[in-house]
Amino acid sequence: MSAIPFVREFDFEYGRCDQMSPRIRRVIAPNPGSFTFTGTGVFIIGTGEVAVLDPGPALPEHEAALDAALEGERVSHVLVTHHHLDHSPLAHTLAQKHGCKVYGRMPRVTEPEGGEVRMEAGDDLGFQPDVQIEDGAVFEGPDWTLTALHTPGHTSNHVCYALRQENALFSGDHVMGWSTSVVSPPDGSMSDYLAQLKRVHAMKFATIWPTHGPQITEPDPFLEAYIAHRENREAQVLAQLQTGRETIKDMVAVMYADVDKRLHPAAAHSVLAHMIHLVEQGKAVCEGAPGLDTRYTLA
Repeated sequence: MSAIPFVREFDFEYGRCDQMSPRIRRVIAPNPGSFTFTGTGVFIIGTGEVAVLDPGPALPEHEAALDAALEGERVSHVLVTHHHLDHSPLAHTLAQKHGCKVYGRMPRVTEPEGGEVRMEAGDDLGFQPDVQIEDGAVFEGPDWTLTALHTPGHTSNHVCYALRQENALFSGDHVMGWSTSVVSPPDGSMSDYLAQLKRVHAMKFATIWPTHGPQITEPDPFLEAYIAHRENREAQVLAQLQTGRETIKDMVAVMYADVDKRLHPAAAHSVLAHMIHLVEQGKAVCEGAPGLDTRYTLA
């Protein structure tokens, strides 16, 4: 299995509006962190009449930077990939300024399995799009056409957006150039995630623009390695079952022996996502519903 060819180096300044392609500009919010990398990359798509994708956190300096970048332009759509606090909080504020609507999918609010484990930047629990969008929905401006791809996995309401004129995909957190994406049940689903990764791979985009970090300029080998990483991890879980280990805790202790133990609770959620997928495929069985404390055996 080839390692994922992560891309982590790129030129940016907080608040600066960079022209990334003929139709794409980006402003990066000053919210760096272990889940956000250098911060949220907000995309402005088109010229004159534009769409704004994932407006980001409600920080005054970031809002001012977006206002400056959008001066003299009309925002016709505010699009959101999903409801995490680093993506959606500024959406309605921006839409109200420009007299447009917020487009996205309603979140499914669920309690994290096994109590509070910080797996992500946190949910924007108040997020409600003005327009609930479906897979295949099309949004247009004078020089741009975006198609929504419902890509559940990271969250149940995650949406990517494909820019037809540049054969490019705005991937949110579904695919990231700097890291793998968190898939944490019950809102996250490994079955959905793998299916949607393979769907995106089959669409053969020329460029992928994640919300965090730099663009992916060679999507084909990147996605192949991304998928192989997940399939390899699943094979490791099966191997643990074959040795007779029945609990996720015992598996994590072996599979993540060289990882800081403080990260083991997060790793357990990832293993649970794979375990649920194995149960759904009929490769593993358990008594009752799959959970962190459930005992598992090979089917």
